[in-house]
Amino acid sequence: MPILDDHRFAEVRKIFSAYLERKNLRKTPERFAILEEIYSLNGHFDVEALYLGMKQKNFQISRATVYNTLDLLVETDLVGRRQFGRNLAHYEKTYGYRQHDHVICTECHKVVEFCDPRIHAIQTMVGELLNFSIQHHSLNLFGICGDCQARANVGLPPVAPDADASEPELNLPSHMPSAIS
Repeated sequence: MPILDDHRFAEVRKIFSAYLERKNLRKTPERFAILEEIYSLNGHFDVEALYLGMKQKNFQISRATVYNTLDLLVETDLVGRRQFGRNLAHYEKTYGYRQHDHVICTECHKVVEFCDPRIHAIQTMVGELLNFSIQHHSLNLFGICGDCQARANVGLPPVAPDADASEPELNLPSHMPSAIS
């Protein structure tokens, strides 16, 4: 079961509260319950999974409140919205988490996060060359994972990964040869 980082959540709650005040929006218990639920999750989630998870915990909350609160959290950069090649947005908490990128299996839709310092170096170089102050980037690589390749080799169809399964983040060593020349 995921554990909430109390110190990080206190910071996130303070940022969200200040944002709501600046925008003259109400600070409702439902909004803060959604924020807490998100920051207690591991990995990516979609709106329906978040909504159903909260309903199972007996929160009296509507889908509209979940959608609207997610929009506010994306605006504050406390949550990131991701598109992994399907017509379903996924979200992930972003405050206090380092930049990372994704590899997505086009067969089973498994998402693996990775971090490669060369991408940050390229981002910095491009910003300097083109006189841009780069705020953030998004990199999604699509392919067929090893599990699906193995299943295809023996004539089996791909299997969707467990929705609760979280793939570990891969940190690629900086000495690996770059595919960019």
